[in-house]
Amino acid sequence: MRAELTTQGTATRIDGPLLFLERNVEVTLGEAVDVLIGDEPPRTGRVTSLDDDTIVIEVLETTRGLSLDALRVRFRGEPISMGVGPGLLGRIFNGIGQPVDDGPPVAAVAQRRVDAPAMNPARRALPRDFIETGVSAIDLTNSLIRGQKLPIFSSGGLPHDRLAIEIARHARLRDAKGGEFAIVFVGIGVSYDSAETFRRAMEDSGALGHTAMFLNLASEPSPQRLLAPRVALTAAEYLAFDEGRHVLVILTDMTNYCEALREVSASHGEIPSRKGYPGYMYSDLATIYERAGSTRGAAGTVTQLPILTMPADDISHPIPDLTGYITEGQIVLDRALDRRGVYPPINVLPSLSRLFDQGTGKGYTHADHPALAHQLFASYAKATRVRVLASVVGQEGLTASDRRYLAFADRFERELVAQEGARHLDE
Repeated sequence: MRAELTTQGTATRIDGPLLFLERNVEVTLGEAVDVLIGDEPPRTGRVTSLDDDTIVIEVLETTRGLSLDALRVRFRGEPISMGVGPGLLGRIFNGIGQPVDDGPPVAAVAQRRVDAPAMNPARRALPRDFIETGVSAIDLTNSLIRGQKLPIFSSGGLPHDRLAIEIARHARLRDAKGGEFAIVFVGIGVSYDSAETFRRAMEDSGALGHTAMFLNLASEPSPQRLLAPRVALTAAEYLAFDEGRHVLVILTDMTNYCEALREVSASHGEIPSRKGYPGYMYSDLATIYERAGSTRGAAGTVTQLPILTMPADDISHPIPDLTGYITEGQIVLDRALDRRGVYPPINVLPSLSRLFDQGTGKGYTHADHPALAHQLFASYAKATRVRVLASVVGQEGLTASDRRYLAFADRFERELVAQEGARHLDE
């Protein structure tokens, strides 16, 4: 750890979450920092920008009450890390990994840097095996595979929070011999009410026992939103690769993450790209999504289910657009289905799991699973075209075959896609 630096005459300004210092000490990019004022507990920060004259520190906690003349800054000489150990499950943390459930600190057996690199491609193993979510439209037609990253594209006002809770409560390994299963649930920029809903749902269902929750509130500083998924993934990697568990990481809402990235980028004075987002948003998102997967020789896996809301229902918006390039498919929630009372309103036609064939069929689910899924998809696609035709010529102008397709579409949505609560396939 480096010596403390008194900022009197050194700190030049505070701009939102950023603290600007004259560069009169040698530090490294990404280095962890303690910002000290009086007898208050230290506030965590990190070095996010360096040039010949200036050090920019991103304060992860509030900058309210900081005075340029009374600050001390302690550079740790190492990146931000998190203590990991066997006591992670059943606990609730904030966005920077501090317990917020009135429990004791985690008995750490190791310190892991939260900005760890993605898996070495040469060591990756092909994702295999099926994770049952309890949501029939996912399990049957767009199956989630261990080690996959499969985002859910939602929109404002759609029940993605409810769906996230249902998946967290009901997800499991189909094969009881497949190893231990765990959930890492990450709320990014969520309201206090939503955070309480998540917490109560997990506690009441008993799912908290095999879950580690990380809840970053909308009222907390933007830099915390940038750290929350990385802290959670650090915990997930420990559970997967040290304890040998199969870990499902649910991240909601990645749109809040990208908005925070845009806000912090603007604070740095960086030149914006599409719709004001920084030009490096693609590579930044990749540092999160590419931490999913499985490696040769490791017993555990990390599977990601990121949820994002598409601004103005626009699937070509930079957030879903870039996410789609990095991940392996998408589950799309549909506003028209939601209006018709279908829950979850999953539209299977634009949805896709690119690894569907790697974990379904004989030896994984059922020998007929892939063929049945393809038949249902083809029939529903035909039925949607018939619906368009019926809106023009009326049902009286349809053939008997077309009317059967219409009836099939109604039953498909009412009896297979719609479900009062997520359930297991054998219930």
